[in-house]
Amino acid sequence: MLARASIQHSPMNTQHMQFPHLKPLVACTAFLLVLSMQAASVKGWLHWRGPHQNGTSDEINLIEDIELGGKNHLWSFEMPGRGEAVIADGRVYAWGYEGTGPDLREYLTCLEESTGKVIWQYGFNDFLSDTVYNRYTVGAVTVDEETGNVYLMSTVGEMTCFDRDGKLLWQHSMMERFGMLTFPNGRRGAAVIDGDLVIHHCITSYWGAQGPARDRFFAFNKRTGDLVWSSTPGTPPKDSSFSSPVLGYYNNKRVLYAGTGCGNLVAVNTRTGDPLWRYHFSYGGVNSSLLLHDNNKIIAIHGKENLDSSEVGRMAAIKIGAEPLKGESGPVVLTKEQELWRLPHVMFTSSPVLVEDKVYQVTHTGELICVDANSGKELWHHKLENGQLHASPLYADGKLYVPMGNGNFYILRLKNDGVDVLDKVKLAGGCLGAPTVWNGKIYVHSMEKLYCFGNTEKRAKPLMAKTIKPKISKGEVVKLQVVPPDVLLAPGDNARVRVTGLDKDGWVVDRRVRPDWDSFIPPTAKVKSKADASFTRGNRIRADKEGSTSAGAFKGTDGDASGILRARILPGLPFKEDFESFTINETYPSSHREAGVNYAYPPLPWIGARFKWDIRDMESNKVLVKTLDNVLFQRATSFIGHPDSSNYTLEVDVMTDGNRRMKSNVGVINQRYVIALIGNWQELEISSNHDRIKVSVPFKWSTKKWYRIKSRVDIDGDGSGVVRAKAWPRDEAEPEKWTLEVPHKVAHPKGAPGLYGFSPQTRYSVYVDNVSVYPNE
Repeated sequence: MLARASIQHSPMNTQHMQFPHLKPLVACTAFLLVLSMQAASVKGWLHWRGPHQNGTSDEINLIEDIELGGKNHLWSFEMPGRGEAVIADGRVYAWGYEGTGPDLREYLTCLEESTGKVIWQYGFNDFLSDTVYNRYTVGAVTVDEETGNVYLMSTVGEMTCFDRDGKLLWQHSMMERFGMLTFPNGRRGAAVIDGDLVIHHCITSYWGAQGPARDRFFAFNKRTGDLVWSSTPGTPPKDSSFSSPVLGYYNNKRVLYAGTGCGNLVAVNTRTGDPLWRYHFSYGGVNSSLLLHDNNKIIAIHGKENLDSSEVGRMAAIKIGAEPLKGESGPVVLTKEQELWRLPHVMFTSSPVLVEDKVYQVTHTGELICVDANSGKELWHHKLENGQLHASPLYADGKLYVPMGNGNFYILRLKNDGVDVLDKVKLAGGCLGAPTVWNGKIYVHSMEKLYCFGNTEKRAKPLMAKTIKPKISKGEVVKLQVVPPDVLLAPGDNARVRVTGLDKDGWVVDRRVRPDWDSFIPPTAKVKSKADASFTRGNRIRADKEGSTSAGAFKGTDGDASGILRARILPGLPFKEDFESFTINETYPSSHREAGVNYAYPPLPWIGARFKWDIRDMESNKVLVKTLDNVLFQRATSFIGHPDSSNYTLEVDVMTDGNRRMKSNVGVINQRYVIALIGNWQELEISSNHDRIKVSVPFKWSTKKWYRIKSRVDIDGDGSGVVRAKAWPRDEAEPEKWTLEVPHKVAHPKGAPGLYGFSPQTRYSVYVDNVSVYPNE
């Protein structure tokens, strides 16, 4: 990447640095949304919503006007971005992107607060995503106040933790590990940190009970990266959501509140992941972050259809306070009676700010409105522009700092009956993120550069927010928390789990529990499956050395308390699958598009395979078949191996149905590259994201005929690589030369093997057989 920082009040001072992957130089830092009365170890604006979780700051003596290139324009850093800068202990963390085509990458950049000079950078590739039109970095990092660690989920879902020197501490590919789905809008948002947990949410389609697509929350141990819990509080999603959770306390519980891609507002116990309640607020996804007012109401806005009226959009206050009765599972479904007030305002993705008892929001028509948080009365409105998208306002020093999608940036002084426009400047590039503030400086990231504005003459010492933690009472142990609650093992591997005893509110009572473990099949499970694994002493699970591809659950019991561990067993390299061991014992019902067809479910531990593939008899063989009953599943991206796999060759037999005019696509996933036969275009194609890498050559292939695909990825010492693929009729000899070879400057160094199928309009099936994955020779 080519990075350039410029000091604006002197002759152009530029800095050019190349970062092929990571060059750690100095330090990063930390975040906690709600702080105790003890002094914070790291100070700054540590989350994009600020220390009060509502887009407000306590700083004073901030700038009232801007002279681009003038004295209070302290520096700029030239890197496009669509989110927010985060500041901690003299460091600025910006998430942006650079490059074009296959060389475009996202970069987490650590800058000096005083100069904007680069300290270190880390690059992320795009892969297997639906992101289009450079919709990258719609979100921000989060910094941990206690450890000094930095957390970011990339657009493609790499949940990553860095230490203060930019060293990678842990990372999960949410797509390959937990079945995360991607969307063209690229919205990612930011994590929140609560105690020892870092929490994010995304839409996933995983396995077993978590197979159906839902907007799920994932809590990881912030130090180790171990999954602590995952939660499914909503309903089937309509959209993605980057609504940042807001944290509070209710009835002796620690609770997060957020909007979801299914249009619900949800409340989740942050210590256990147990859903408490949900309110179906919108037909589409809720992307704006919520406001917690007086700890008794949530204030939210959306820009989609309402479920109870023909109007589009709504701002409303929802009374909090529901939770499941003893012995019942959540969430409790709230009704319209929980609404305290509503207004007919529309905003898709911009979040409101809360100043004492007043809510300030820019609507999608460019109106700045002021609403009484208690009564819902609109106090005044002021027209700024003709429209607004993502960007949210910032309140500080009696002023609102408001960026707009067209690049205009307003500084507004608040009055009882409106605002005075102190300044309006045109920044380079549109603004989709919120301004942030720390140590007398205002930061705005546009789609061209990161700006730093500040007052060099008057400066007040910034204050960290302090919230008194309520007194927590603990009861007896009623449930066990197993960490991690989901493991992925290869035959012969083992993993130790930690088991703690929790009370009814999720607080730890006993930190060292050694329960009795037994295999467990949930009564609602459609696939009655057991994992080829067993428990040994010390809460250690071990996969059988000769174990097969399998998945299942275990229940740990200690007295009346219990907890669940889910386990997947996937073979290491080499492995094969010809589907002959499966028993065809299911039949589609009369209501199904393929009524009467006999089938078996695909391997349970394969991610993204359920409902998209099944196994059927064909010409005395058993083969994997792409299902056609649901248009939402016309494309299948299914992972069949470990996310950390690398340096392997993948071979498979494929076939498509169709006719002269229309055919389907089928292929494999090798180290985050798709190698597929494209039916309608009669091509062999290598891609990763179609806007980034998409190269093809003519390849004539016919319906109802088996072909063999072979692929491998070779990585050089400098990080570059070559993706190689060949295809040929299965009944012919393998060609000596590769059909297609595609170089990639910064190649994907690892990635789970997988299968790919696309049946446009769910018209024609594709077929897969004789899968073989083995180390490169």
